[in-house]
Amino acid sequence: MERVNITIGPLSFDHADYDADNDVLYLHVGEPQAGEGEETPEGHVIRYSPGTSRVVGLTVMGPRHILARDGHLAVTIPETVETSAQELAPALAAV
Repeated sequence: MERVNITIGPLSFDHADYDADNDVLYLHVGEPQAGEGEETPEGHVIRYSPGTSRVVGLTVMGPRHILARDGHLAVTIPETVETSAQELAPALAAV
């Protein structure tokens, strides 16, 4: 787990783990913790602290593929926000 500073829309994440073999990016607020997941329309998963609306993590499915194809990555949280390859670079380097 690497320490990073990633901001996507109104959310800031300070820990990341990237599974390069499966192209899955796990972003966390603080150390990873249990959460209740909710799938976004794009197929990513937002994790909330149990019983609250406080986001504790985001699992991004296929970030490298999406960024290469579209040049940006969209996540609905609940509003749709976008991020760039440059903004995600520190997390995607976290192996």
